[in-house]
Amino acid sequence: MATNWWKNLVRSKVLLSRNVGERHLLLGNEAIARGAIEAGVKVVTTYPGTPSSEIADSLSYVAKDAGIYMEYSTNEIVAVEVAAGASLCGVRALSCMKHVGLNVASDALITLAYTGVRGGFVLVTADDPGCWSSQNEQDNRYYALLANLPCFEPSNSQEAKDWIVYAFDLSEKFELPILFRTTTRVSHTLAPVEIGPIHKSLDHGKFIPDVKRFVMVPDFARARHVALINKMESIKELNEKSSFNKIIEGGEKLGFITSGASFNYTMEAIDLLGIEASILKIGMIHPFPEQLVKDFVRRFEEVFIVEELEPYIENTVKASTINLGVKIIGKSNNFLPKNGELSTSIITKALAKVLGKPLPKNFISDISFEEIKKILPPRPPILCPGCPHRASFYAIKRSMKGMQINCTDIGCYALGIQEPLKIGDLLICMGASVGTACGISKSQERPVVSIIGDSTFFHAAIPGLINAVYNNHRIITIILDNCATAMTGFQPHPGTGLTGMGKQGKRVIIEEVVKGCGIEHIEVVDPYNVKQTCDALLRAIEYPGPSVIVARRKCSLLATQEKRRQGLKIIPYKIIDDKCKKCFACVKVLGCPAINTLNGTIFIDFNLCTGCGVCEQICPYKAIEISRDELW
Repeated sequence: MATNWWKNLVRSKVLLSRNVGERHLLLGNEAIARGAIEAGVKVVTTYPGTPSSEIADSLSYVAKDAGIYMEYSTNEIVAVEVAAGASLCGVRALSCMKHVGLNVASDALITLAYTGVRGGFVLVTADDPGCWSSQNEQDNRYYALLANLPCFEPSNSQEAKDWIVYAFDLSEKFELPILFRTTTRVSHTLAPVEIGPIHKSLDHGKFIPDVKRFVMVPDFARARHVALINKMESIKELNEKSSFNKIIEGGEKLGFITSGASFNYTMEAIDLLGIEASILKIGMIHPFPEQLVKDFVRRFEEVFIVEELEPYIENTVKASTINLGVKIIGKSNNFLPKNGELSTSIITKALAKVLGKPLPKNFISDISFEEIKKILPPRPPILCPGCPHRASFYAIKRSMKGMQINCTDIGCYALGIQEPLKIGDLLICMGASVGTACGISKSQERPVVSIIGDSTFFHAAIPGLINAVYNNHRIITIILDNCATAMTGFQPHPGTGLTGMGKQGKRVIIEEVVKGCGIEHIEVVDPYNVKQTCDALLRAIEYPGPSVIVARRKCSLLATQEKRRQGLKIIPYKIIDDKCKKCFACVKVLGCPAINTLNGTIFIDFNLCTGCGVCEQICPYKAIEISRDELW
C-alpha cells in the first residue's frame, strides 16, 4: 500500500501541476487525464474497463482538489447520459470506457449527436487490438462513421494530452460530442509529456430548454439530422487544413498513410529497411480529409496503408482516390492482417516481402504465442490464492456433480474455466449470463446456472433477472460478491457504497435489489463455508422457479491489504505429513496456487496462503490444519 500511496502522490502533483513546460513520463491514459484537467473538465464519468481504467482512476484521486465531480457510473450508457446532462448545462464533461463499453453507450451517443451539446463533451474509447483484456477486438473507428461524429486518434502520450484539450474546444465550437479513440499500446505506454496551462471553465451551468433541439421525437429528429450533417461538413473543411494531420517528407516514389500507434511502427520499419518514403499521418480520422489524401496520393506510384484491425483508412482512401490510378496496398492485398496488434517487426517483415528487400542484420522478429508456448512453461491466468470465487466454484462442482450448464460472465470469475475447476460453458458480454441461461433453460433439460459478479450484476444483469421472473425461467443465478470491481483495479460500485469522490454514499444491497426484481428464493452465503454454500445450491436445484444465491466474501487481495494496514497477522494453513495420504484432492480438485508439490510431497506456501481455510474443509483425511507457528 505504501507503493500505491507514493504513486498516487506523484500522480497528484503531476496532474495538478501549474508549472507550464515541465516534462513528465506519463501513460497515455494519465496524459488524457492531465489534458482533461488542462481543458477545464468539471464532470468525469466512467465504467471501468481495461485499457481505459487509469484515465478515470487518476481523475478520481485528484477530483476534489481539481474541483471536478467524478463518478463510477453503473454502466457505460449511464456514464454517457450523466456526462451529457452536465454538458447540456454548459459544463465540460468527459466520459471514458473500453471499446466494448461503447456498445453499451451507443444508444445514447448516436442520438446525442443529433441534439448536440453545449459544454465540451469528449468520449474516450480505448480499443484493445490483440484482445489483451477483452472478449473481442472490435474497431471503434466505425462508431465515428455510424454516429457521424468527429474522431481523434493520438499516437503517443503528448498527443493524447494536447489533442484532448483541442477536442473540448472543438466540441464547444460545433456543439457536438467528440470521440477520442486510443488503443492499448497508446493507453499503456509511458512517454514524455510537456505540461500545459490549466484553463478555467464553467463550474456550474444552467439548462436552457429547447424542445425542438433536445426532445428527439421523429419530426424534430429529422431536422437535427440535417443540422448534424451541416456541422460535419464544416468540420471536414477544418480537418483538411488541420495540424493534426502531418506529412513527413522522405521520398518521391513510395507513400504511406497511417494513424495512431501504427504511425510509430511504420516510422521504425521504414528506418530499419532504409526506405525512402513520405508519410501522411492522420490525426482526425473522421470526418476524413479527402482532399488532403488525394493531393498526397497522386504524388506516388504506390501507397501503403498501415492500420490495426479493420481497413477503415484503406477503404476510405480507395473511395477518395478511385480515379487517380495509384496502387493502394493494404489489408485487401493481404499486406497486413485484419486481426491482432501490429508491431515494428510485423510491418518490417511485410514491407520487406512486398518490396523484395532483405531484412536488416540482427533483425529480431516477434515471437508468436505458439512459439512462446514451446519455449516457456504454460502460465495461464488463474484465480488468486484465497479467492472466494474458487470456493464458490468448488461448491458448484461438488453439489451439482457436473450435471449443470454454467453460463459465466465478464470478471475475475471468468478464470473459473481453468483446470481443475472448469466452470464456464458460455461467455458473451456483460450481463449475458442471465439472459442466455434463460434461453438455455427453455431449450433443454439440464439445470442451468448463471454466474455473475457484483459489479457486473449492477451493470447489466438486472433486466435479465426480471425477465427470468416474468417468464418463470428455472435458472440458478449465483452472484459472486467480492465487494469490488476487482478485475479492472478494485474500483467501487453501488454495492460498496464508496463513490468516485472517495466518499461513503448509500450502499445498494444486492439481495434487496434481487428481491425487488421479484425473486422469491434468495440465499446469502459465505463461500468460505463450503457446506453452507453446497446446501444452498442443493435447495436452489429443487426450487421450481428462478432462484438467486449471493456468495459474499471480500476479494482476498483487498482483505489481505486491510489486515496489513490494521497490523493484523495472517494465519496460514499447513499440511500434516503424518495424516496426508497423498490423495492430492487439495491440488486436483481445488487448485489453489498456494498448495504445491515437490518430490511427491504436498505443502502449502506460507507466503501465498491467505488463511481462507477452504482447503481444510475439503481434505478427506483432515490433514490440513491452521498453523499458528507461521504468522506473517
